[in-house]
Amino acid sequence: MRRFLLLLTLSFALAGCTGWFSEPAHRHPAPAATTGSSPRIVSAGRRLECVGYARKVSAVSIRGDAWTWWRAAKGRYRRGNRPAVGSVLVLKRTSRLRLGHLAVVTRVVGKREIIVDHANWLNRGRIHLGTPVRDVSPAGDWSAVRVWYTPGRTLGRRTYSAYGFIHPTPPAS
Repeated sequence: MRRFLLLLTLSFALAGCTGWFSEPAHRHPAPAATTGSSPRIVSAGRRLECVGYARKVSAVSIRGDAWTWWRAAKGRYRRGNRPAVGSVLVLKRTSRLRLGHLAVVTRVVGKREIIVDHANWLNRGRIHLGTPVRDVSPAGDWSAVRVWYTPGRTLGRRTYSAYGFIHPTPPAS
């Protein structure tokens, strides 16, 4: 009996580990954006950080850690809470994202879903292409997002706080 309880406890513990990065697909359906290529991870041949990647593939050129981009963009670029193709999504720094994170919007699917390309997301500096991101904020203002977990083929379980979007245009006068 003791051995049975130990095995049962161990099986529950291991089952909990499998859901670490994602929730079951039935609770969060696949992204609406099914046309084009599927979300995928590619190697750049060398380790990339999200900042260098965002600077290279967008028209937003700011230096510094990802979380500092929001403040640095003030007066240089238009900022807002509505995504647009070419804009840079800026995630706040947290204990998990010590330097924040940046992702470049490649497609706006709807009011609460976008597709982004970004680098170094939960991996060793690889590039994530065609990654769905969902707005899960109560107000629909993109202040809280969930990011597709490509290896698990499901929406990631964690919610990340966001500053908003930096657009590659000068601010309004």
